[in-house]
Amino acid sequence: MARSHDGRRLAWTTTVTDEATFENSESGLTISGPRKRTVYADTHAYEVAHNPDAVNHYGVTNPSQCVVDAFAAAGFPVDYQGAVDSHAYSVTAYRGSWVVADAGSNTLWRIGNDGSVSTLAVLPPQPVTLTAEMVAALGLPSCVAGVTYAFEPVPTDVEVGTDGWLYVTTLPGGPESPVLGPRGAVYKVNPWTGTSHKLAGGFLGATNLALGSHGEVYVAELFAGQVSVVRHGRVTPYVSLPGVVAVESDRHGDLWAATLGNEDPPAPGTIVRISGGRTHWEGTVRR
Repeated sequence: MARSHDGRRLAWTTTVTDEATFENSESGLTISGPRKRTVYADTHAYEVAHNPDAVNHYGVTNPSQCVVDAFAAAGFPVDYQGAVDSHAYSVTAYRGSWVVADAGSNTLWRIGNDGSVSTLAVLPPQPVTLTAEMVAALGLPSCVAGVTYAFEPVPTDVEVGTDGWLYVTTLPGGPESPVLGPRGAVYKVNPWTGTSHKLAGGFLGATNLALGSHGEVYVAELFAGQVSVVRHGRVTPYVSLPGVVAVESDRHGDLWAATLGNEDPPAPGTIVRISGGRTHWEGTVRR
C-alpha cells in the first residue's frame, strides 16, 4: 500500500491465484481517491495484451541435447521467452502517478490515477553459471556443469530515491536455496528511460527495501533472517531479524520492519523498530 504525496489517495495491489494451478487469473492496483472514488488498474489485462518481458530470453542459449533432456526430466524450462503472468506486488507514489513492481511480469508499471497502465521498465534476466557442485546438488547430469542459465528477475519492492530514480529488490526467479547461493539483487532504474543497472547482489530472499537519508539502501532478507545495508555498493549485515519480510524508513532515521508469524514454535508476526548509529551502522531491535 502507498499514499500519494498530497495525501488524497491510497493505492494497493491485489492478485487472485488459482490454488489448483498456481496461475494468477486477476491482478491490479486499486486507487482510492477523494469522495471515496475508486479506480482499478488491471495489470493482468495489460500483461495479456502486451507481455513486455517477451523481449527477454530465459533459460539456456543453444543448449545441447543432453542439457535439453536433463532440464526436461527435472521439469524445468530450458529455453523460453517471457510468459504472460501478472502479480502486482508492491506500489509507490511517483510524480502524481504510481509505480507498481510486478513479480509475475518482471516489469515496473506506470499507472495513472485514471487507471491507465503503461510499461515503465522491463528488468533484465539474471544469469547464473552452474558449477559442478550446483549440478550435483540439483541431481542433474554432468553435461549441465558450466552452462549459463538466465533466470527471471522477480521484483518485490520499489521505492523512489531522493535522486528521482527507482530502487527495486528482486528475487532470483529460480530455486531459492543455498544450492545456487544467495542471488537476490537491488536494481537502480531510470524512470525516464526504463534502463536499469544492478546496484548490489548476494541477497537471500530480498523481499523489501527501504532508503536511508544518506544514500544507503536497507534490504529485508527473508531467508537469511536479517536486514542488510548497501552503502556505496557494499553489502553488510545491519541487524539479525528472523522472519523479516518488510522494511520501511521514517523521517527520524529509524527503520520499521515486519516479521512473519511462525508455526513451530508458535509465534506471532511482529512490527519492529530498528534504530542505529549513523557512523557505525549497527542496529538495535525494540519489540
